[in-house]
Amino acid sequence: MSKFILDAPECDDEDKDEKKKENGMASHLIKTRTIVITGQVDQEMAERVISQLIVLDTESKDPIKVFVTSQGGHVDSGYAIHDVLRYVDSEVFCIGAGWVASIAVPILLGARKKANRIALPNTRFLLHQPSGGAGGQLQDIRIEAQEILKIRQKINELISMETGQTVAKVAADSDRNFWMSAEEALQYGLISRIVSSAKDVK
Repeated sequence: MSKFILDAPECDDEDKDEKKKENGMASHLIKTRTIVITGQVDQEMAERVISQLIVLDTESKDPIKVFVTSQGGHVDSGYAIHDVLRYVDSEVFCIGAGWVASIAVPILLGARKKANRIALPNTRFLLHQPSGGAGGQLQDIRIEAQEILKIRQKINELISMETGQTVAKVAADSDRNFWMSAEEALQYGLISRIVSSAKDVK
């Protein structure tokens, strides 16, 4: 299979300044042991977040704050972030902000301690079924459908284990888009508390 590669256009001075500003902000966040997970979850995001987690964990064992505001995305990339959140020795606080949807929910559950899974007041949470698409031969479509069912079961079991809800309830709730406010997510067991100030994260 041939692939086409388009060279990126050269950046003008304004783009370079913007990039320098973004890099400076990212550098400052790392110095404060803060990671931001925002936007679509994909392989590039997973690589960035995993790299930051490993570097911070190597530098010291002070707590790491991870802000999660995402509509979800690629399941395997999300689970990679989830697993590394639990792999590092440093204490991790996962803080929901804006919206925490789809595979972003397991990412938030990556904080080992339930007490460290928190949300800002206006955060919304979304549970729903994983989706995918397959074309080609009937057997390939069948395999893809089976994989989606396995992924759905895996996510339901994780949410059940971490919230205390039954697998059957999680499956029924996520059969369609199931939105929760921060208060409802607290009652459901996705988070342990709602915070409105940085001094409350400890």
